[in-house]
Order: sequence, then structure tokens, then C-alpha cells
Amino acid sequence: MSDFIQLLKERRSASNFLPNHPITEQQLNDIFELVKLGPSAFNLQHTNYMVVLDVETKERLQKAANGQYKVFSSSAVIIVTGDKNAYQHTAEIYQGLKMLGIVNKQEYDHMVNDTVSFYQSRGEEFQKDEAIRNASLSAMLFMLAAKEKGWDSCPMIGFDPQEVKEILNIDDQNEVVMMITLGKEKVESRRPRGYRKPVSEFVTYI
Repeated sequence: MSDFIQLLKERRSASNFLPNHPITEQQLNDIFELVKLGPSAFNLQHTNYMVVLDVETKERLQKAANGQYKVFSSSAVIIVTGDKNAYQHTAEIYQGLKMLGIVNKQEYDHMVNDTVSFYQSRGEEFQKDEAIRNASLSAMLFMLAAKEKGWDSCPMIGFDPQEVKEILNIDDQNEVVMMITLGKEKVESRRPRGYRKPVSEFVTYI
């Protein structure tokens, strides 16, 4: 079995974490160095992460998450947000291509104009969908990268997003996509893996 297949099979959504397993900023940065390589539409890199290590803030987030204990027992709480206005940074993001001579000024201007007009012409609902779509892609890669580094995680939607925004001072430009709790799983609390549909039920060949 390849390392990647083993990683996929071993990754589980952890329902409980062992207390007193702190994670350092350097350990987290090692994960994020892998996460930054993930795909995003037009390379706009819509996703932002807020990493909560502070105990008092975790307690407040626990209340916003309907009192779920895993929020408090985790080593870190990760809030994943998507930037609805990511396209406004297109010129800055593409600047490196021009500086390296990969594209000339005319090609650069064309790329920037095409990308910006693509998002502007489709409106706010599309921009919000894109923020969620791209942040979700990134969040999955985060959980896989964390598992590769020996950390367990659980993606969560059971929280009040407005309360989370107020606690962490998140502006309206950023859509709160999900909460991820991170730590060392309390394996004895693990339940058997839930039912998975056979491939024939969720794949259609045309």
C-alpha cells in the first residue's frame, strides 16, 4: 500500500482529543507550507486561516460551537475563511509572472483584465460561491497535510458563523467556511467508520 493510500485510509474525523498536547507555530507552519501548494481558481488563493491557540478564545469558540468539547480539548482551532474579493488582488498575484519574464506586459495586462472581468461579470453570489469552493479545497488539503505530520482533525459546521466572526473580528469580505479542530485523537473514543456508498451509487459514466 502506498503512503498516500494509507494516509487516506487513516485520516478520520476525530470526535475527541487528548488534552495537553500543544502544537507550536512552527509545526503549524510546516503544515501550511504544504497547504499553500494546493489549487485555487486562477491562482487567486482565496483561502485564509485563523489559528486559535489561546485558551480563553477557544472557550469562546466552544460556546459559539454549541458547547462541543472537542473545540476546547483540541490543540488548535482553525477557522477557514474564503475571500469573496480575491479577484481584486489579481494584478498583485500575477506580478511575479511578469517580473520573471514568463509573460510580457501585454500578456500580463490581458490575464489581469480577463480574470477581473470574469469575477465582476458574474456578481456577488458567484464570488461568494468561489470563496466557499476554493476554501473547501484548501481545507481538505490542510487536513491531509496535518495527518501526514501526525495530527488529527475534524471539520465542523456546527457553529454560529456570525458569533465566530465577532469573536475573531472577521470582516464581511471573508466568508466563514468551516471550523477545523486539530490535535491528537483520543482513539478509544473513536466510533467505527460510517457507511460509505459503493462507487456505483455516486459515480456515473457517460
